[in-house]
Amino acid sequence: MGSYPSAGEQLSIRRIFNTWWPLALSWLLMGAELPVLSAVVARLPDPEINLAAYGGIVFPLALIVESPVIMLLAASTALCKDWSSYQLIRRFTIVIGAVMTAVHVLVAFTPLYYVVAGSLLGVPEEIIQPGRIGLMLMTPWTWSIAYRRFNQGVLIRFGHSRTISIGTGIRLATNAVVLTIGYIAGSVPGIVVASLAVASGVISEAVYTGIVVRPVLVKELRPSAPVVPALTLRVFLAFYIPLAMTSLLFLLSNPMGSAAISRMPLALESLAVWPVVSGLVFMFRSLGVAYNEVVVALIDERGSFAGLRRFTSWLVVGSVAALILLAITPMSTFWFGTVSALSPELASMARLALFYAMPLPVFAVLQSWYQGAILHGRQTRGVTEAVILYLFVSAVLYPVGVLWGGLPGLYVGLGVLGLSMAAQTGWLWYRSRPVLGEVRQRDMDAQTPITVDISGG
Repeated sequence: MGSYPSAGEQLSIRRIFNTWWPLALSWLLMGAELPVLSAVVARLPDPEINLAAYGGIVFPLALIVESPVIMLLAASTALCKDWSSYQLIRRFTIVIGAVMTAVHVLVAFTPLYYVVAGSLLGVPEEIIQPGRIGLMLMTPWTWSIAYRRFNQGVLIRFGHSRTISIGTGIRLATNAVVLTIGYIAGSVPGIVVASLAVASGVISEAVYTGIVVRPVLVKELRPSAPVVPALTLRVFLAFYIPLAMTSLLFLLSNPMGSAAISRMPLALESLAVWPVVSGLVFMFRSLGVAYNEVVVALIDERGSFAGLRRFTSWLVVGSVAALILLAITPMSTFWFGTVSALSPELASMARLALFYAMPLPVFAVLQSWYQGAILHGRQTRGVTEAVILYLFVSAVLYPVGVLWGGLPGLYVGLGVLGLSMAAQTGWLWYRSRPVLGEVRQRDMDAQTPITVDISGG
């Protein structure tokens, strides 16, 4: 007589969806930040220069400085299982946040800025000074991101992912207030309005996250049973350093792309349209980006493999179908022409660019699935290797695009991004196979019938 133990039950799609949708909403709202910002800046004086300064200097440089703290979300979700682990990672967060904020100040407020923006990036001369002003205003960015992502990981670990979307709503509301004031004033440079809005938004979200995490720390994290063996700084750094390197290497492609686009046909136009298009496309990619923490949080539960794999397939189809629908209908014309307030020439460039971006949502979902599995196996080196491959492909293809000079930089940049992400996804798939195989075998073993001898012999 056989029976199936409860451990063999599959993780339900409803449970996965309920964990995913608040994170997806949060990422979607964050993805809306750049298009909304671009729409306001496009209606202020000198829109091309200010959009290019933000998209070609401020945003990529701020992301590079913040890169070592980005993976605090994944690390906190995976490792903050008891009070001791939380305290260790909290101390690390404080130190890394302070160090990278100091780096931001060094770049923005010293002559080093002109070396980076002028010599390394080679951006058009007219956007260098506006870019510096924006970078100065973004000084609180890195510290706020570090604090927020660390505490959000705790919230996800203990099943409070819905609070994260509320925090993102507060961030966007703060953005909207600053952007509205700047728009009504009309005379404030767009780069000032944009940078102040973004900085104010991340500060408000960090404050909210710090408030809502407190009862979770007291009532749920503190009483948790200690993890055995206890997390040590050495073990944490072995887990985290490859992830931090991953973020840094990945984000290096942003200024690399800006530098390459600046040397291609229609450089200023391409740099101006880039934040508008990339911001819109990221809204579709965000559905997959949010899936990473879902996989990390749920894959260690028995019966998770089949449900997560099925949800991955649905997410791939849904995200790319939504982008295709936008690209082939008048919605794209409305978005770029009316909402984003681009000139007819720039709006036409943006609409065509969507077709170059079609594969990006697919890669975002698959990368979250494979990367989440790798993080579960604590084999974070594989994530770094994938990003190195991404960076290598970008470093090879960008110069080819510059030497060729046959297309505007906007299209070359999106094409290089797609090919680089394809290589990255392929390597993540390869490195995740052993872990996914173990997870699948674990679930199959849990479903093996238990045979009970009732013969009495």
